[in-house]
Amino acid sequence: MRQTVQNLEESKIREVANAGMGRSDVLAFWFGESDEVTPDFIREAAIASLRAGETFYAHNLGLPELREAIAAYASRLHGHVAADRIGVTSGGVNALMLACQAVVDAGDEVVAVTPVWPNLTAQAVIMGARLKRVSLQPRDGAWTLDLQALLDAVTPATRLLIVNAPNNPTGWTLTRAEQEAILAHCRRTGTWILADEVYERLYYEATPNGCAPSFLDVARPDDRLVVAHSFSKSFLMTGWRLGWLVMPPDMTHHMGKLIEFNTSCASVFTQRAAIEAIRRTDEVTPRVVAHLKACRDTLVPLLQALPGVELSPAKGGMYAFFKLDGYDDSLALAKRLVAEAGIGLAPGNAFAPEAQGWLRWCFASKDLARLRQGVDRLATWQAK
Repeated sequence: MRQTVQNLEESKIREVANAGMGRSDVLAFWFGESDEVTPDFIREAAIASLRAGETFYAHNLGLPELREAIAAYASRLHGHVAADRIGVTSGGVNALMLACQAVVDAGDEVVAVTPVWPNLTAQAVIMGARLKRVSLQPRDGAWTLDLQALLDAVTPATRLLIVNAPNNPTGWTLTRAEQEAILAHCRRTGTWILADEVYERLYYEATPNGCAPSFLDVARPDDRLVVAHSFSKSFLMTGWRLGWLVMPPDMTHHMGKLIEFNTSCASVFTQRAAIEAIRRTDEVTPRVVAHLKACRDTLVPLLQALPGVELSPAKGGMYAFFKLDGYDDSLALAKRLVAEAGIGLAPGNAFAPEAQGWLRWCFASKDLARLRQGVDRLATWQAK
């Protein structure tokens, strides 16, 4: 195997989860997904497709009707987005990997804003890129961007800038002014931007369009910008493995070739489910967001009341990212909490070396009492 692949770190989140899976006494908050099942009407659309015998290959870029539906959905949020800029992918992870494959050559310089979900930086490394990290900085539990440091790091030698906002794990979100400054700078340097915006609807600040600021709001169709999305989070469809890309129209045909050589196409029955999900999005997403806000507003004050906790409420996403004073090894701490407290959390150093000592708690729980029970366990463990 390629040495680069052999050198890839295994997921520290999975390492913690493997230590607790199969134990009925562990409250699991380690993975980034809700414990609520996909709504019935979405599942029924997939069942109807299977009963109709739609078990064959589809277009590489996705069913035309789904691409049109996604374009209309994106246009409602961000102004006109044409269907010829849309490519349907087999999950958000696949969308991100395809974007890297499309623009990154071995030896290219890639800049990533971190801490971030580890797949985003690993994908660039798999492509043979030279990775530079620009770290967010924690201030009173809130992670913030030094914009000038980021602009200084992106030079004409930088092929790709990777930005995830709202951010997993920190909840940090770009402002409109920051997006405009980054886009203008990358136009000058000729740098591509890969914007992971899968959490854009999981946003808790008041906005006219009901979502976080997006690069699509400020970019031109021909900008060197690829935006990755997923049906996983705001449609409760993590296991369906369906996502999409928004890209310059001249890129779409070539992306179809990449999809062919990766997965050929997304399955038809999942695409039928996605069409129904978008058609009835107002029955799903606003309710999901309102419930997640209630989850955040339940969990965060309880954690803040514990001794030695550094935490600020996230503006977006589904995570509480916090530090517990006196513990510098996130992985060791997370494993102890599984073994000794029956709580499953993700270690901060899974997301970046600078997040060592931090923990990520996914608060997407349909039962608020489960969050309270988790905090009670943590408090009892601290007292011991």
